[in-house]
Amino acid sequence: MLLSLAVAWAVLQTGRFLLSPLLPDIIASLDITKATAGIALGAFQGVYALTQYPSGRLSDELTRAALLLPGFAVLVVGFLALGNASTYAVFLVAALFLGVGKGLFAIPSRALLSDLFVERRGRALGIYTAGTDVGGIAAAGIAFLVVGGGAVLVPYMPVAAVFETADWRTPFVPVAIALGLTGVLYAVWTRDSLSVGGADIAFVSTVRRLATTREQRETLVAYALFYFMVGAWINFLPTYLVEAKGLASPLPELLFAVVFVVGVTAKPTAGTLSDRFPRRYVAVAGFVVAVVALVAVVLAESVLALAAAIALFALGYKTQFPVVDAILLDAAPDANVGGDLGAARALFLGVGALGPVYMGVVSTTVGYPAAFAGLVACLVVSAGILAAGARR
Repeated sequence: MLLSLAVAWAVLQTGRFLLSPLLPDIIASLDITKATAGIALGAFQGVYALTQYPSGRLSDELTRAALLLPGFAVLVVGFLALGNASTYAVFLVAALFLGVGKGLFAIPSRALLSDLFVERRGRALGIYTAGTDVGGIAAAGIAFLVVGGGAVLVPYMPVAAVFETADWRTPFVPVAIALGLTGVLYAVWTRDSLSVGGADIAFVSTVRRLATTREQRETLVAYALFYFMVGAWINFLPTYLVEAKGLASPLPELLFAVVFVVGVTAKPTAGTLSDRFPRRYVAVAGFVVAVVALVAVVLAESVLALAAAIALFALGYKTQFPVVDAILLDAAPDANVGGDLGAARALFLGVGALGPVYMGVVSTTVGYPAAFAGLVACLVVSAGILAAGARR
């Protein structure tokens, strides 16, 4: 199950992260603005957030497979639509499908791993979430080929010839096919039944339990701010490197890949450390590193300094993902693991959905320095909240 879910998550994230380095081409092809693109990406994140709680809770009441298999199906439809999008309306609808499909997949898959790995929960989640970074690396490489690298590499890598006439839509159909095949493997291997029937959503009692203690409330606020920062940063990083730093292909794609190269090892390491040491201490250390590094990203003038700052920032912020999932799962009752995690992540991702909208609007109207100052402030407040709670 760990293998099938981690591979599926990596394939899913490959398709999702293709949107970031290809965003300049998407904007030009569909004749839209950065703000309009930010609204579409925000809509994807918003639908993804809204789906978190019901998918988690229903997977507690029914079975994990009852949500995961429909999630695979909706994701395949979404990526096929994205691969054939010729208007902004189709692009937006495809983004909404992807949000729903990813929401159906994300919480039940984490809940299933939590069921299977109790003593090594942090490590298992670290391996699973590292699929995000494997997908990000793959997305950066594919995007490089799509935006012109294919023509350059044909003499050295004949397979790259297929990208000579490619546009931004080309990679999404293969992603849909790969995700469909991974879904078939999961269906063959799973022992869960496709249980259907009535279920108690129990939203009020779940929210009440999540907000019971001051420590839990502080955790929710800290990570809502963190996810806002992530939504803004990851969607607009390649565009920022082109517009603010003046870089040309392949440098934006390579620097985008740096984020995920670091994450492949940072997440399992952070998850393992959080099994051995207090999770909040590990989280605070990651936030401190991220604050320093994000300031360095803005100030960096050379490509080498920029690469080092991005790598350091990735080390700090990638630490958070397995740690926050483990914190939430530790506190959840066995009967509502998916519901508690889904409700918390719905809050995080709902706030995070405003991130790309914020970055698109603020960078257009005021500029990138002001936009990044807001992201630094989010990280500082998050670190302060968790540090204060850890000292009590």
